[in-house]
Amino acid sequence: MQIITSRHNPIVARFRAAARERRGERRQLLLDGSRLIDAAQRAGVRPETAVFGRGALRRREGALADLAGRLAADDVTVLAASAPVLSAVSPVRTPSGVVALARHRQLETRRAFAGGGVVLAAAGVQDPGNVGAIIRAADAGGAGGVLVTEGSADPFGWKALRGAMGSTFRLPVIDAGPAPEAVAAAQAHGAGVLAAVPRGGAPLHDIDMTRPWLVLIGGEGGGLSEAASELAEMRISVPMRPGVESLNAAVAAALIVYEARRQRTAAATSQASSLW
Repeated sequence: MQIITSRHNPIVARFRAAARERRGERRQLLLDGSRLIDAAQRAGVRPETAVFGRGALRRREGALADLAGRLAADDVTVLAASAPVLSAVSPVRTPSGVVALARHRQLETRRAFAGGGVVLAAAGVQDPGNVGAIIRAADAGGAGGVLVTEGSADPFGWKALRGAMGSTFRLPVIDAGPAPEAVAAAQAHGAGVLAAVPRGGAPLHDIDMTRPWLVLIGGEGGGLSEAASELAEMRISVPMRPGVESLNAAVAAALIVYEARRQRTAAATSQASSLW
């Protein structure tokens, strides 16, 4: 196994370049941490190069050593690095022990709507951690996918990938362009469009969430822009106690997808009961 001890190694430059790639120009994914790399590999996203901390490999620490072996068996270039080099290739202050590069592949929007359920759209969510958390909530609640519109953080940047904890590789996540294009794509696939607003919308539990919907979710602070809200056929709100200003975007996303899941489960149970 090759050991890298110099920060001037071309491999270091490749990892740093990947960390600087901008949305719309992205060619590679920077994966930090064994769990994220493992999730990518299990989803069929094979890393091209993985750099492990030499100390951890030398001690053959369980999870990292096992991951190194599986990556090598999958023809991934596996390298060991000194602590200074690992710090240079890792995007975080305290390296987790392994960083990898994988090729970015853009998915077609239709994949998010293939199941006919609820799809979330992050519209103007500028914090990458929130974008990642929305993707994670969508995955946990069984949403069809997540569209990330123009003006939001890059869903494939390393911060959003870490925030999603591997969910980016388990459901369709689409770099969707401007919000009107995302809405047009949803409508072309037979989905209605809802705008999630802090207050003043129809109560979430009064909406038939068993239908296919694209739900627009705005960013922290200002929420959805008025222009984005006007693209929807209806505005919905999660009921809150008086005095509460708003919910975090990812929390709202989770409540929406779980309400849709609850309604679908109830409908399926009712249908099954009627057959007896």
